[in-house]
Amino acid sequence: MIAESISNPYLPFKAEIIEIRDEVKGLRAIKTFRLKVVDGDRFDYKPGHGCLVSVFGRGESWFTIANSPTRPDIEFSVLKTGKVTTKLHEMKVGDLVGLRGPHGRPFPVDEWKGMNILTVGGGIGQTPLRSVYQYVMDNYSDYGELTVVYGARTSKDLVYRDELMQMIEDGYNVHLSIDIPEEDWEHFVGYVPDNLKRLKPEPENTIAIICGPPIMITISLRVLKELGFREEQVYTTLERRMKCGIGKCGRCRLESKYVCKDGPVFRYDELSTLLEKA
Repeated sequence: MIAESISNPYLPFKAEIIEIRDEVKGLRAIKTFRLKVVDGDRFDYKPGHGCLVSVFGRGESWFTIANSPTRPDIEFSVLKTGKVTTKLHEMKVGDLVGLRGPHGRPFPVDEWKGMNILTVGGGIGQTPLRSVYQYVMDNYSDYGELTVVYGARTSKDLVYRDELMQMIEDGYNVHLSIDIPEEDWEHFVGYVPDNLKRLKPEPENTIAIICGPPIMITISLRVLKELGFREEQVYTTLERRMKCGIGKCGRCRLESKYVCKDGPVFRYDELSTLLEKA
């Protein structure tokens, strides 16, 4: 099965759901699914890679891989928004899904060795950043200081909340925020860019990775520029409607680039040039 899927990019791997975790409940529910490829070893990937996950008989959707390749199995965090994601949220441990991938251009983590890593995330945008900070944590001797800045509307909307709180207890440089004040909240209250401005991370020898709502990305980039970061030091991921995953259908085309193949990871100076032409 593995060999067939490698030779035919349209043929998915079969993967079994082996764990489901509730991250956020309510109208915009988010669940994390841990999968194991059936009848074969897990395929290789790097932080930032994504896959097309198929629910047989319902369709497939693109998701960024939510965990580092240094961690077991493969995880996806899914926001319930449409017919495929709704069906995924109804599935149980032991059910099978299809995986096509990994696709696209990942974060150049090997090029970042010896540098400080700053991740700036909002809401479900923390998903690709999680794969980065896990990778850095598991290869700590290869990198400088790791700083995680993350926020959501309320504490109940924070994805990976327990994991991040444990990182704080373990001494990692994690800074959480919520937009709306809560009685027992001991961390920052305000928007993610405001927290970033308060923290004033140093740009020297630092790579910043931003992912979240477009307005958060725009304002966070402005803050980073004010702090002395150049666009060449900033990376983000771009998600458009991806269908084939291999640059054939053109659904995700942005000027001369296909996000599924040439992205989804872009250095911000490259992305800003593309957006100016779009």
